[in-house]
Amino acid sequence: MAKQSKQRGGSAKPAAVLTVRNFAHLRDVRLELGDLTVLVGAQGAGKSLALQWLKAAMDGKQLVDALRAAGQSTEKPEVLVDFIFGNGMAPAWREGESEVTLSGRRVTPRSLARVGNGTEKLFFVPAHRALLISDGWATPFQRLRSDTPVVARLFSQNLYDRFSGKDAGTLFPIEKRLKKELRGQIDAAVFHGGKVGIEEDAEHTRRLRLVHGDMHLPFMTWTAGQREFTPLLLGLYYLLPATKLRKREDTDWVVLEEPEMGLHPQAITAVMLMVLDLLWRGYRVVISTHSPHVLTMVWMMRQLQAHRASWERVCEAFGVQDSRQMRLVAEAALEKDYRVHLLAFDAAGKVGARDITALDPSSDDPDISGWGGLTEYSSRFGDAVRAAVNASEP
Repeated sequence: MAKQSKQRGGSAKPAAVLTVRNFAHLRDVRLELGDLTVLVGAQGAGKSLALQWLKAAMDGKQLVDALRAAGQSTEKPEVLVDFIFGNGMAPAWREGESEVTLSGRRVTPRSLARVGNGTEKLFFVPAHRALLISDGWATPFQRLRSDTPVVARLFSQNLYDRFSGKDAGTLFPIEKRLKKELRGQIDAAVFHGGKVGIEEDAEHTRRLRLVHGDMHLPFMTWTAGQREFTPLLLGLYYLLPATKLRKREDTDWVVLEEPEMGLHPQAITAVMLMVLDLLWRGYRVVISTHSPHVLTMVWMMRQLQAHRASWERVCEAFGVQDSRQMRLVAEAALEKDYRVHLLAFDAAGKVGARDITALDPSSDDPDISGWGGLTEYSSRFGDAVRAAVNASEP
């Protein structure tokens, strides 16, 4: 029976289980998804493929409808696989061998048009989000080539709609869009007093600008971290209704691919505080990462849970004042279900998945003690220094 995950103020949620077998190099991947689930693994291990299948298994009809609206044929399963995962991916699905299920319900390329009701149950923020903004403006779905995975095309369309909307003047800071503590952390870590918005240039073309005093900086002059963080932030705005509602009615899941890209640890901390805010709002979040900083937060939350720590410890860890709003977020965070999975290659070059949620540094299992390889080299470097020190002593 599936495990249950807690949510403040409501009944326990059943853990969703995604399985992907024999798709591309994913041999046997089983992911039990809690309130916050983190995927780790070597470059190219297939984390993105697994997450794109999660999106397809929840929102297949939305994907197919978007492709059809763009004038693209979706009748042939192999063509649909190409459109969803990117041109050239059709051979990854092997009829009779490949299998995808979500909580026991089988999903195939042929059945995707019947998955979901066309609304967006899962909102996906892709890793290559900054590349979707060309010269300070997002690219609409139809103008992106078929070699771009459909999750990236949908996200780009979401940005395009925001840039084109009537409220696109000022994009940060916006008082009613984020809690004061979140705005403060983001400003201190990323923008340093700057304001992000849409402005017209001398040729009356609207583009993203970062304003610092008298300087109005175009997108390509921003720091790498600012260029990576801004589309992530604007994407998350979509999940924060401008009404008194906590969350979007139809959307329950959020995928964040590599939220740490280009960011200083201070900014990654701000992103993870935003993730806790999403959990408080009732979303379930799945993150892929190469950052030990992200896993350190998960390890901390599980340790605080194990020691029945108070909500103040969460606020202290994130360096925020213990306001009423932050208390609610921190209390909810201490009741959530946290999971970590490692996607790893075997000797044959195929990928399987392991649950390493324990993150126990004293474990005899190197995958668990080394956090899926994210702390392996730090340990090796430390061992090399210790060995050198011992050898140099008389």
